Amino acid sequence: MMLPNIRKIIHIDMDAFFASVEQRDNPELSGKPIAVGGLGNRGVVAAASYEARKYGVFSAMPAKTAKKKCPFLIFVKPRFEAYKQVSNHIRQIFLEYTDLVEPLSLDEAYLDVTTHKKGKPSATLIAKEIKQRIKDETGLTASAGISINKFLAKIASDYDKPNGLFLIKPDEAKAFVEELPIEKFFGIGKVTARKMHKLGISNGKDLKNFTEFELIRKFGKQGSYYYHISRAIDSREVKPDRLRKSVGAENTFEYDIDNPDEMKQQLLLIAQTLIKRIEKSKSFGKTLTLKIKFSDFKQITRSKTEKFEINDFETLWKLSSEIFDLLDFTNRKVRLLGLSVSNLQYDNITGQPVQLTFNF
Repeated sequence: MMLPNIRKIIHIDMDAFFASVEQRDNPELSGKPIAVGGLGNRGVVAAASYEARKYGVFSAMPAKTAKKKCPFLIFVKPRFEAYKQVSNHIRQIFLEYTDLVEPLSLDEAYLDVTTHKKGKPSATLIAKEIKQRIKDETGLTASAGISINKFLAKIASDYDKPNGLFLIKPDEAKAFVEELPIEKFFGIGKVTARKMHKLGISNGKDLKNFTEFELIRKFGKQGSYYYHISRAIDSREVKPDRLRKSVGAENTFEYDIDNPDEMKQQLLLIAQTLIKRIEKSKSFGKTLTLKIKFSDFKQITRSKTEKFEINDFETLWKLSSEIFDLLDFTNRKVRLLGLSVSNLQYDNITGQPVQLTFNF
């Protein structure tokens, strides 16, 4: 039975994007376990090839850990300009099919093809054609998920990686979610999954047994999200004008710093990077947040909100210093400092920034 007002959503996710670009541009790396990033004592893996993933190497993993798991792992310095260039090329392909493209990052995006520019009878055929064009024009593979909403499309794209294509049909959506392990739910992390297991929740069917009120009481405002996705409901639209909520810059140091003067010097460099990013994004915020990660990996943030916009370096550095100077670093070593500006306003866009919420 055909359901009314069904949307056709595609989620495209490039396969090991950064690593795949490096393997494409450096044939000697093809078929080998490589990690992008991970340089230096405090390096972190930004992306890992599928050959490296077989050894348990994944993004966000410390380089030292990755090297232990795969002693012959090849580390490659990131080339973000190259990745942006490929990403822009892929985005132009998307726009030939629909104007409703919502990029999530350089390597993934949602497309709403409920109505589109090509006149093809199905979203699956569009996804197949887009995947083939990406392969033909960039030499890279992508995985695609197709379904009735963003939540299901995102899950589907990860279902048969790499180079996958998976469809969750409208009349199969509820049954699919009921059988889905909660670890596979987009938006449920490891900590929440452990908490759910303690409550006897192992899959979507178990989650569906709880009322919305019960889930809100146990998980806060996210409880409403969990209630609806357990029923395959996600009414978020694909928004091509999605606006970022914050602009930031941070640095993980090669060694732990225990001298406040040296910390402040590093903070100055971070502030200089941040103001350039603020100017480039043409967005000016009113809330400044200082992020600190200590040598024991404990992390704190301190924020300050002003009535005026933080749109010049003098203001940014004055507020950064005020926040920093209130902290006590006695007997503490710092491994990371970061600054971010939020509560953004845009000088080239009328109206208020889009709120990324679930409109149930």
